[in-house]
Amino acid sequence: MVADVLAAALVAPGQFELRRYPYPEHLEPGAVLIEMLASGICGTDKHTFRGETQQYAGTDHASSTPFPIIQGHENVGIVTAIGDGGATSFDGKPLHVGDRVVPAPNRACGQCEFCLGDYPYYFCRRLENYGNSLTCAEPPHLFGGWAEYLYLRPGTPVFQVPDGLPTNVAVLTELFAVTHSLDLAAKMPRPGGFRPGDTVAVVGIGPVGVVHVAKASLMGASRVIAIDPFGPRVALAADLGATDTLIASGADPAADAFVRDLTGGRGVDVVVDATGHPASFGPSLSLLRDGGTLIEVGAFVDLGTVPINPATILGRNLTIVGVAGEDARVYDATLAMLAAHHEQIPFHRAVTHTFPLEQVEAAMNTALGADTAMKVVLMP
Repeated sequence: MVADVLAAALVAPGQFELRRYPYPEHLEPGAVLIEMLASGICGTDKHTFRGETQQYAGTDHASSTPFPIIQGHENVGIVTAIGDGGATSFDGKPLHVGDRVVPAPNRACGQCEFCLGDYPYYFCRRLENYGNSLTCAEPPHLFGGWAEYLYLRPGTPVFQVPDGLPTNVAVLTELFAVTHSLDLAAKMPRPGGFRPGDTVAVVGIGPVGVVHVAKASLMGASRVIAIDPFGPRVALAADLGATDTLIASGADPAADAFVRDLTGGRGVDVVVDATGHPASFGPSLSLLRDGGTLIEVGAFVDLGTVPINPATILGRNLTIVGVAGEDARVYDATLAMLAAHHEQIPFHRAVTHTFPLEQVEAAMNTALGADTAMKVVLMP
C-alpha cells in the first residue's frame, strides 16, 4: 500500500518544493491513475517557471497559472488503478491495470461548440490542462507528471503505447503530435501548403523545432533546412533528417542569404518558426517563396508584438498558420510513426538529459541554460 506520493510542486515562479500528497485510494468513475515513468520539460513549463504565466494571450479563453501546481504534461506511465465502470483509450479499447500509456495533456469539456464541432480539442472553452491549469492545492492534487503518480480525470484522452516503443521515445509523443501543423499544411491548396518534394526551413531547433525537422523529412521534403544559433542542436537536426544546417539566429541576415543561396533565390515553400522569440517572426516570413506558408508554433505565451506590414502578406500571397498545440486525434498515428521508424531514426537522441524527481531544480536549470540541452526528462 502506498502511503503518500512525492511530487515537485511549483509554488510560485522560480520556486519548487518537494511535497507529499495522499495516495488516491478512491477514484471517481472513469478516472485513471498512472504510475509515472517519464515526463518531459516543455517550453511552456520553462515560461511558467520564469513567471510568464499568461497562456492563450489575446484570446477570450486566456488564463493564468493557478499556483501551486505540479507541472509536467509530456507523460508516459503505467495504469495503476481505474475508477468504477472502467475506462477506455481514445480509440475505444478498454484500459487495463498494467497498460503503458501516454495521456494527452488536455481534457476538453465535450459540450461547447468547439468540442461538438470538428476542431482540435485545445479549442475547448473550458479546457483543463494537466501541469498548467489544475492546481495541486485541491484534492486529489496529482494533476501533473512531475510526481510519482498522475491522476487523470474521466474523459481524458489516453493512448496505449506500442509494445516495441521505448519509453525514452514514447515520452516525445506529445511533442511529435504538435507536428500535425505539417499535416494541416499538406491539406492546403496551392499556392500555399506542403507537398512531397517541397522545401522546408525550420527556424529554432529546440525540441519543437527538431521534431518538425524529423516530420518534414518523413513526409518527403526534398530539402529540410535547420537554423539555430547552437551547434549541437543543428548537429542533432542533421541526424534526424535535416539536409542543410546553419548556425545562426532566425533574425540573422545570414539566414536569409543562406536560404536564398540554397533555393536559387526562390525561398522555401514552408517555414516553421519554433524559436519562441518575436524577433524571428518577420525574418521567417522573408525566407518564404511567394505564396509560401509560415507555421508559427513557438509562441504559446505572450511574447509581445512584432511590426508586420499586411501589404507584404497580401502582395506575396503568404499564408500564416498558428498552431496552439498538439491534436488528440493524431496521437495514435504519431505513436505508430514513432514505432515504425525509431530503429532507423535516432529519435531517442532528442532526450539529452534525464533527472530523478528529487533533482527537479537541476533539471529545470539545465533545460533553461544549457545550449546542449534538447529534451530534458524527469523520471520519477
